[in-house]
Amino acid sequence: MIDGIIRDMRARSGDLRGIGARVRFVLGDDTILMDARQSPVSVEPADGPEDGDTDCTIRMAPEHFRKMLDGQLGPMMAFTLGRLKVEGSMGIALKLAQALDD
Repeated sequence: MIDGIIRDMRARSGDLRGIGARVRFVLGDDTILMDARQSPVSVEPADGPEDGDTDCTIRMAPEHFRKMLDGQLGPMMAFTLGRLKVEGSMGIALKLAQALDD
C-alpha cells in the first residue's frame, strides 16, 4: 500500500510544491518524507518515524491516508474524527490539507 501512496503523492507533486516545507508522514509502520522546499518535490520512504528534521509531522493509518488521496475522506474531516494527528506547524498542515483536498 505504501508504494502506491508514494506513487500517487509524486504524481501530485505539482499541487504539493506550494507547501514549501519538509513534512513527515507516519503511516502505521511506514514513514514517508516529502520535501516541498525544492522543485521537483521529493517524496521518499524514510528509515523510520524520526528520520530527519521536518516542519510538520502527519500521523495516521495508511488506509485513512489512502482514502484522503482518493477523495473519499477530507483532511479536515479526518482531523476532526481524530484519524489525522498533526505535530509541528499547523499552518503547513492546513496548506497540505488544501493541496490534498483539490
